[in-house]
Amino acid sequence: MTIAYIGIGSNVGDRTMFVRSAVDALDADDAIERRKVSSLYETAPVGGPPQRSFVNVVVEIATEMSPQELLRTCKSLEEVLGREPSDIRWGPRVVDLDVLLYGEEKVNDPDLEIPHPRMGERRFVLVPLLEIAPDAADPWGARYADALDEAAGEVELLETF
Repeated sequence: MTIAYIGIGSNVGDRTMFVRSAVDALDADDAIERRKVSSLYETAPVGGPPQRSFVNVVVEIATEMSPQELLRTCKSLEEVLGREPSDIRWGPRVVDLDVLLYGEEKVNDPDLEIPHPRMGERRFVLVPLLEIAPDAADPWGARYADALDEAAGEVELLETF
């Protein structure tokens, strides 16, 4: 089993419900063992067009899926939960699931980069990640806690999961 971290966010409709539904959908997959879920955070959008704030969480899972299989599962769950394709980069979305970390692996495929390439720059990822994995580090040993002060975005605790 490999420990992986999934970032989940929503800024359309009932954001909290969509995030909770995504966590439940991950948990319902027989190939995924949910281990920890961060609190829910309301976060300012970073990049993209002007839009509503997000609700974000990070989930720690254990799985035997490959990174690519996990990505396909996440994209399938997005579709099931109502995410529609959009040409707007970093635009509003019903739900977004990102594979942030996958064990100590480094992946650089056209459709998947692990560690997630911008996670160290974004408080909406780092704050919930560090809540459940305070010693999280990239595969080269750099601790994510050391990037927190320089990361962009406003993050406010909304509620515990």
